[in-house]
Amino acid sequence: MTNVCNPSCNEKTKLRQYKTEDIIFMFNKNQKVTQKRAFSLIELLVVILILGLLVGLVAPKVIGQGNEAQRKLACTQMGAVKQGLKMFKLDNGTYPETDEGLEALLSNPDTDKYPNYSGSPYLEEMPKDSWKTPIVYIKEGDEFRLISFGADRKEGGEGDGRDIVFPDCQK
Repeated sequence: MTNVCNPSCNEKTKLRQYKTEDIIFMFNKNQKVTQKRAFSLIELLVVILILGLLVGLVAPKVIGQGNEAQRKLACTQMGAVKQGLKMFKLDNGTYPETDEGLEALLSNPDTDKYPNYSGSPYLEEMPKDSWKTPIVYIKEGDEFRLISFGADRKEGGEGDGRDIVFPDCQK
């Protein structure tokens, strides 16, 4: 024990001086001992196995739905084109000819043939399917067909690449 007071200090005012090692020991002695726990290798392998099984079961179902969603979207887009064609027919008494195509919904192809053409276009822009391919328009008498070539972007095809024909896709 070291005296820190001047000679006039009494016994009650004496301070005790500790070495640095003593202070560190006192702090460490008062701290709680925590035990670190980690995952074992087997626990990690079980988790990886479960995740692998989930991916194996769910992924094939989810992956196949993307193509089907694009097909449904193409059918919906063709439904919007149908509405434009119906408005065109209401104003002009007939659908546009096949050679005039869907461009007739954007601007009047012949002012003499279509004198009642609306002041504004029937569609805002040239319609494209889900695969960014133009939709094909064919007039058949007093009816019409709209065709999307599907994922392969070519006429014909099978599976996901098969053509989508409107109005058949509405069924």
